Amino acid sequence: MMQAMKLSRSLRKLGEQLEDSVGIATHDGSTFLRNVGWVSAGVAALAVGVVVGREIRQRYKFNRRTPYDFYAHSGDQAQDVEFGVGI
Repeated sequence: MMQAMKLSRSLRKLGEQLEDSVGIATHDGSTFLRNVGWVSAGVAALAVGVVVGREIRQRYKFNRRTPYDFYAHSGDQAQDVEFGVGI
């Protein structure tokens, strides 16, 4: 019981010290810019993760092709690409 009381007092002191230090930082108006910076860094990290993940997935799928994938369109009638181009 005594240990819990000592711990709660020390945590309360630590919390008050943190509030005081954060209170000083908020007075100069840099909180908004700091939050915008963190949000933009998070969005950038998310975008990089999406691009890298997509590339890894494409390479994974490409390396595990089956014979069916190679010959999937072998019997299709090919459309002539040059038809209608030019005169």
